[in-house]
Amino acid sequence: MSYDFQNEIRWLGMTSSPAFVRAPEGNSCAERCIRTLKENLLWVRTFDTVEDLRQALLAFQRRYNEEWLIQRHRYRSPAQFRRDLEAALPAAA
Repeated sequence: MSYDFQNEIRWLGMTSSPAFVRAPEGNSCAERCIRTLKENLLWVRTFDTVEDLRQALLAFQRRYNEEWLIQRHRYRSPAQFRRDLEAALPAAA
């Protein structure tokens, strides 16, 4: 199975980048994002249709990106952090 997976990665033009032993930081970022989504939306509400779920996910995405203040971003929203980063890029180049 691993052999087939590695071949598929190569066929798609990607490079395998496994985590180091006892240091799976790359995966932990994705897992934390999923946990935040579950704790703040999926475990709190029920949805009658897939469309209701889709709309709730879009609303959560907008709220997270525009309103949530993130400590590692110096208490700025992800959208504000991106805007500030983009504004700084021309000055650095």
